[in-house]
Amino acid sequence: MTPTSTSRWPGLLRYAVLFAGALLFLFPFYYMLIGSLQSEPDTSVAGAFPTGGLTLDNYRDINSRVDLLGSLVNSGIFTGGVILGTVVFGVLAGYALARLRFRGRGTLFALVLLVQVIPFQLLLIPLYVLIVRGYGLADSYLGMILPFAINTTAVFVFRQFFLQLPDDLFAAARIDGAGELRVLWSVALPLVRPALLTAVLLTFIGPWNEFLWPFLITKQADMQPLAVSLANYISNVAARAANPYGAVLAGACVLAAPAVGLFVAFQRHFISTDIGSGVKG
Repeated sequence: MTPTSTSRWPGLLRYAVLFAGALLFLFPFYYMLIGSLQSEPDTSVAGAFPTGGLTLDNYRDINSRVDLLGSLVNSGIFTGGVILGTVVFGVLAGYALARLRFRGRGTLFALVLLVQVIPFQLLLIPLYVLIVRGYGLADSYLGMILPFAINTTAVFVFRQFFLQLPDDLFAAARIDGAGELRVLWSVALPLVRPALLTAVLLTFIGPWNEFLWPFLITKQADMQPLAVSLANYISNVAARAANPYGAVLAGACVLAAPAVGLFVAFQRHFISTDIGSGVKG
């Protein structure tokens, strides 16, 4: 073997390992999709490689019993409101904790970290009493959105990114007469695009898959998000379907498709920004 061919083996081995890892990661998604398209249930490993024809009957059965379009709209309103609140409040709070000097800043940040270790289920009953009985927001989108409108994880992510920005950029902007909001909008935000995308994706997954809180807030079918509608379908109707196994997998595909599509669309933007490019020297 020549030295050139010998040096290629580590690279080929690395690509082979990466390819095997990619197949291992993608197999559950493939199995979920294939299972949702089968007319007859097959829970064995051989079911991943069907020999018969595939059908959309499981999706038609869901669509006949669940208003998929209306549920998707409800999920979009709920998730979009949560993302908007998380980004706006997260950016403002993260910038204040990173760049403003005020008494009690360290204590406030410690409280932000402390909130992250409290499970949401522990706050479920107090939040329900506050939102439904205190504010009277039952059967409303605002009642679903309000408890998730600010996310301490997003605050932490934005704070860490803002801390990495060079102080010279902020000093130059303030010398030019820019106020704090102008500095935030014109200097800081363009440099923390990876943090924005990370916060959007992390926030999207939570409310999009959330079914317990919206179910508690409203029992009206025309206001329930997709996760609640599919949970009701799987628990009450899917067992009576022609292919219960395929019906459950079809519901999982419908719920997972937007999250996978969003990640695929934005995954190439998950790169580190050159945060020092605006500083001379």
